[in-house]
Amino acid sequence: MGAARLLLLLLALSATERGEQETPRTAGAAGCPRGAFRLPGMARCEPLLGCTEMRGAVRPRGLLGQGAVKQVHLAEWRGLTVALARLRDPRYRADMRHGVAMLRGLQGPHVVQLVGVCEEDDAFVAEHHALGALHTAERVLQGHGWRTRMEVAMSYVEALAFLHESPLGTRVMCDSNDLAKTLSQFLLTSELRAVASDLDALPQVDRGAGRLATCGHRQLDGEFVAPEQRWPYDDRPFDESAMPGYDEKSDVWKVPDVTDFLLGAARGSDVARFHLFGVHGRCKEREPALRPSAGELARTYRALLAELEHEEL
Repeated sequence: MGAARLLLLLLALSATERGEQETPRTAGAAGCPRGAFRLPGMARCEPLLGCTEMRGAVRPRGLLGQGAVKQVHLAEWRGLTVALARLRDPRYRADMRHGVAMLRGLQGPHVVQLVGVCEEDDAFVAEHHALGALHTAERVLQGHGWRTRMEVAMSYVEALAFLHESPLGTRVMCDSNDLAKTLSQFLLTSELRAVASDLDALPQVDRGAGRLATCGHRQLDGEFVAPEQRWPYDDRPFDESAMPGYDEKSDVWKVPDVTDFLLGAARGSDVARFHLFGVHGRCKEREPALRPSAGELARTYRALLAELEHEEL
């Protein structure tokens, strides 16, 4: 065995003994170092595209969708399909740049892969996922059983857990005021995993330091948002400056609704819901501190999948 091969083997064994994952949190989803990317079909990692490359080699093909902040176009780069995002309204430039900063700092298996950034043009390029946002799951998952659907839900919860314990601190998903909006923040990969993609509204919270979030500039209503996100004073009109802040447990409140949507009416989904009843009940505690963390939820989902692995539901 050559010396180089022996060294690689020893490093792999050492990493296994320490319980390290194959892809470190500091690496991108494709196993590339920070500042690099590798799309399916590429043999090696390449540096993120800059303005020159994006202007000269990324060709828009059609509009995929748009929101208040940006437009997303289907585009081509070196024969590969990518997604090109451009600022739609200059009033939201700060939001777009915040989203790009989050994409840069949170690259990994739970976040869409960044391909290029051109700040001068208020644009960035990301990996394209043909299945689209998570709200397409019901159509995509037709014919799939409860297990596949549960695995998609678990990947969503794992992405949430990553954002809550990220290298950039604890982040709250503010663009999640209803089910459709929440689902639109995640893409579904060809491996049927959910990855976070829209990070324009991702404030940092730290309850111990008194740093809490309030999402948006208007009053939030409805059962989907957590109780602490609703205006608490019935005797006076909404005042943004008087709205109490909240932390990442507001995301946890919404998990049962997202999982319920993903499970759909597939055979065996009622049994999965039965097994999740207890932990989902805790997610709906009115007191945020009594809710489980997203990490605990992910472990519970994983344990359920293992427990029912050989069950015919």
